[in-house]
Amino acid sequence: MKDPINNDNKYPRGIFIYAKAHPQTKLVINDYKQRIYFCSVVGDQEMKQLPYFERELVDPGSQM
Repeated sequence: MKDPINNDNKYPRGIFIYAKAHPQTKLVINDYKQRIYFCSVVGDQEMKQLPYFERELVDPGSQM
């Protein structure tokens, strides 16, 4: 079994971010495991966490 990949994330936990597929929906990063960011929709506690790869997220410092 391979060792887990946990130290190569670009975005820290707790940062607000947007997905390229849904740029109008504000997300917060809850966890990062095996190169997948687990995010939840801000203001919607009932919704399940959404998994995203880094390439699917918009850099919070860039203009949309």
